[in-house]
Amino acid sequence: MARDTLTGSRIRERRVAQGIKQADLAREAGISASYLNLIEHNRRRIGGKLLLDIAEVLSVEPALLTEGAGAALIASLRETASDIPQANAELDRVDEFAGRFPGWAQLLSDCRQRITALERNVETLTDRMTHDPHLATSLHEMLSTVTAIRSAASILAEPGEIDPDWQARFHRNIYEDSARLAETSRGLVTYLEADDETATETGAPQEELDAVLEAAGHHVPELERGAPEQQALERLGKGLSTAARGLLQAWLHRYAVDAMALPIEHFAPLTERFGSDVAVLARSSGAEPTRIMRRLAAMPADVLPDPVGLAICDASGVLSYRKPLPDFPMPRFGAACPLWPLYRALNRPMVMLSLPLVQQGRAGVGVWAEALATPIGGIAVNSDPIFEAHMLVRPMPLDQDNLPIPEDVGLNCRVCSKPDCHGRREPSILTSSG
Repeated sequence: MARDTLTGSRIRERRVAQGIKQADLAREAGISASYLNLIEHNRRRIGGKLLLDIAEVLSVEPALLTEGAGAALIASLRETASDIPQANAELDRVDEFAGRFPGWAQLLSDCRQRITALERNVETLTDRMTHDPHLATSLHEMLSTVTAIRSAASILAEPGEIDPDWQARFHRNIYEDSARLAETSRGLVTYLEADDETATETGAPQEELDAVLEAAGHHVPELERGAPEQQALERLGKGLSTAARGLLQAWLHRYAVDAMALPIEHFAPLTERFGSDVAVLARSSGAEPTRIMRRLAAMPADVLPDPVGLAICDASGVLSYRKPLPDFPMPRFGAACPLWPLYRALNRPMVMLSLPLVQQGRAGVGVWAEALATPIGGIAVNSDPIFEAHMLVRPMPLDQDNLPIPEDVGLNCRVCSKPDCHGRREPSILTSSG
């Protein structure tokens, strides 16, 4: 039912909510009760002075009666329904529902947003609990210390006399182990309670690098101007561990080479003309597609208003670079979903894959992905090449007709509820409804 034909339903809902009888409203508006009944059942159109009179009696803006729920709310309800297709929600009546019950419609929309936010928190925490090296080390140390304390205490609790020297030694061991356990526990609590930026200070080198690049927006102005790499390293590498600083240095070198080959003053006009289409940009500039992907990920917001995401992995599948999008998060540790085109590209090197994707739990919010695997270090002589895969994700094109249906992928197996997935490595902590 069209939204502009639901004015009568909205009038009725407002009248009933305020406890006004149909006859009383009709009298105040200067019409008969039977005519108002036809209006409220959407059998007569209403507008002009009569609409203004009824809106005045109901103490509402006329637009609330004619327009009903906003487009954003309607879109949110449709996405909510698409998240649980087995519910068989009547999508053809979503406008009517939102118009007649705007409060309930808004409540459903707000609940969906809250559930989405909670699911993302679960994804982040599960990823951290599963793969965080600092957390694993701390828990192992705590368990080992507790075992040592228990062993010493069990000896002291045994019946019989213990030599005073040995007794003192056991007491000293328990005291030292207890102090170490308390210190480890305090450190673990501090680490878990810290925000993401603070937590990365004690995380793995790759995590430290990710935090630095995220804070910098993956853009290095010094290298865009042709400044020495050391200058950027000194600015971005403060406080990093030696290993993380080495990773940053390698990343900056690659950035500098890319910026020299595709200067921003030449690349920006191409993005303004062609957008973030990798294949088109590669043909127009003559640059390698993977370099195009890295340059797109390095563009500031004033050059590329619609941000792009980028994932790079080596032949083992571990992500060596990650720039996620709000609608396409990427795991902080370990490998991602095996269904990503990033990994598929490793099986089809030198072939660009281009297709739409949507992550589980984000129905209706898709991205366009382009993936390509290329050899590291050029052509190998008398040996098999080692490949590296790039995957760029960008907003779904809006100006193309007959787009293919997006493929369902996940973040990783632990937080993906996709049923009967042939690529699943481990059980999911999420359960599907119904």
